[in-house]
Amino acid sequence: MNEASTGDVTRSEPAWRPVSRSRAYELVVDRIEEQIVNGSLRVGDHLPPERELASWLEVSRAAVREAIRTLEAHGVVSSSVGSGKGAGTVVTAMTSGALTRMLRLHVALTSFPMVDVVEARVMLERTSASLAAREASAEDLALMRSLVDAMDAPGLGREEFNEFDTRFHVAIAEAAGNRLVADMTIAIRESMKQQVLEGFRSASDWPAVSEVLRGHHRGVMEAVRARRGALAADLVEEHIRYAYTHLPAFRAGEG
Repeated sequence: MNEASTGDVTRSEPAWRPVSRSRAYELVVDRIEEQIVNGSLRVGDHLPPERELASWLEVSRAAVREAIRTLEAHGVVSSSVGSGKGAGTVVTAMTSGALTRMLRLHVALTSFPMVDVVEARVMLERTSASLAAREASAEDLALMRSLVDAMDAPGLGREEFNEFDTRFHVAIAEAAGNRLVADMTIAIRESMKQQVLEGFRSASDWPAVSEVLRGHHRGVMEAVRARRGALAADLVEEHIRYAYTHLPAFRAGEG
């Protein structure tokens, strides 16, 4: 196998093996992802020309084109026409937004048991709250306070409350300073946005429930502001578990 040297690191050249003709474009995607995962292809590397890749993998050029379109849609590669240095198909760094979108859709479509989603939220948001208490900037804290204040507005509807609630949890995740934790936290919270709203709508005594939730939000925000990471983590867990146990729509989704 050929090897390429990058600085002090020697890595294997991508190994292109023929693929089955059944669902060929998906298998081409698998082969390209294989080379990325094992480090043979990295950000900035060019894929072989379409004709060569089709020949090496023993598939049609149409299958290669469809695979490239799929990977482009996922933000894994970008393609440009022409003959210059930037022409062709290049491996790109997946943007944070693309990763969040994929995770959000996966969580929304997979129908995980509600208890699993809640436990995942607890783990991630405890970490986010703890990190935010250490890393949050003055701007981050100001945004959290503005969202908490907005949720305190008299006569606020459940839909509006849900919007501010989502933005509050996202603000904590963004303030944490860990991009991967933030993306995973945001994806799960946003995937639950409609279900959270149904939970709010299912509350028989919404004024009482919303008062508790507002108190939770303010407590988390104040703990983050005071740089008390352990307390912020405990309070955000209490908040998530309260919603799960007190909103009928959540309990109905348990599996």
